[in-house]
Amino acid sequence: MTQDEWEKLLQPYVQTVDELKVKLRGMRQEFELQGVQTPVEFVTGRVKTVPAIEEKLVRRHISMDRIEQDMEDLAGVRIMTQFTEDIYRVVDILRKRKDMVILEERDYVTNEKPSGYRSYHIVIEYPVQLITGEKKVLAEIQVRTMQMNVWATIEHAINYKYDGEYSEEMQEKLKDAAALSIKVDELFSELHNGLSENSTNNNV
Repeated sequence: MTQDEWEKLLQPYVQTVDELKVKLRGMRQEFELQGVQTPVEFVTGRVKTVPAIEEKLVRRHISMDRIEQDMEDLAGVRIMTQFTEDIYRVVDILRKRKDMVILEERDYVTNEKPSGYRSYHIVIEYPVQLITGEKKVLAEIQVRTMQMNVWATIEHAINYKYDGEYSEEMQEKLKDAAALSIKVDELFSELHNGLSENSTNNNV
């Protein structure tokens, strides 16, 4: 495909990411206006790059004529939370929204991957409005704590550097780092919940 053809194909996904970022960031503002602690720390998003798409087409044996049906993460949005329990608060909110349809959920928080990767993945169908009319596109929303995001970001960089060829020692060190990350999240949740309870008791 030419560069112009790629841009035409991906334009609805660019618009989808832009719209979702605005909408999901609005959740944080709503909580703040209500004086309630927000489960949303920040929101990022991206459209997959052409080289990444081409690599995945080969790796997953996806044909070009099936790209929009079989590649669920052309448009990706990530919601970061402070605490693990906030992930499920965000997921519950997303389930109630009327501007998207949830097609699939994958809980890698409770059921982490063998590598140690943790995140909550939601595949949605989103109706984007184009000048040619409505187009329903697939997008992926990932919800994770900031600790989970640090681990995943560094693991991705290491994976890129070594082209996915890890030694057993490297795999074990990544798992050790993931275990430490989980422990940090648990400690932060314990601190947060303890502070919340103390605050409630002091107000009684």
